[in-house]
Amino acid sequence: MRRKQSKKKIQRNFNIAILLFFLCVSFVIADHFFHERGSHSVVNNTSEEVQKHTPTIRRELQKVQLEEYTVVLAAIMQQESNGQGGDPMQSSESLGLAPNSISDPEQSIRQGVKHFEHAVTYGSKKQVDFQTVIQAYNMGIGYIDYVEQHGGKHSEELAKEYSHKQVQKKPEVYNCRGDKTSYLYPYCYGDYTYSTKIVKNIETLTASSQMFFEEISF
Repeated sequence: MRRKQSKKKIQRNFNIAILLFFLCVSFVIADHFFHERGSHSVVNNTSEEVQKHTPTIRRELQKVQLEEYTVVLAAIMQQESNGQGGDPMQSSESLGLAPNSISDPEQSIRQGVKHFEHAVTYGSKKQVDFQTVIQAYNMGIGYIDYVEQHGGKHSEELAKEYSHKQVQKKPEVYNCRGDKTSYLYPYCYGDYTYSTKIVKNIETLTASSQMFFEEISF
């Protein structure tokens, strides 16, 4: 019952984004059919590879009754790989495997959806904000626990703190590949700016920037 209530609440927040997203997809299909691709098509700001994978993303989300998050998963894919490669959702590590161990895009999407579903369900249980859920796709489910213990709302400062704690556990692994000039250094576990980047990708996908973010509530 709690999950259904949570889904209704989040669906209210995302219904505008989903409507705009599928309107844009419809425009792209129509443009392709008539060979008249318009210069103002919003989805043109998304890679063709992400567009190609979007129907699969939606289909896999429908299986777990989370299809309202299609635009979010498309935005995540855009950030992770631009839709390219055998693991476009970069979901190998969520299985405890080395990066890019998955070589089948559909398997990558299925696992990415499974990982995301876990984050959504657990985030709802812990009553954290939705940006925490997005950040957990990158930093793992443990980030949700950390945010719950520190007010329930994501911030880049909290993500830095969590990253630093993980780095201290395995400094030889999480060292930004030895690059001390990296913007992440010394917060080399995950990307503390990840949620911010996904929100910007969602803004691009919906084309509605200011109006969209006036309506949305994470």
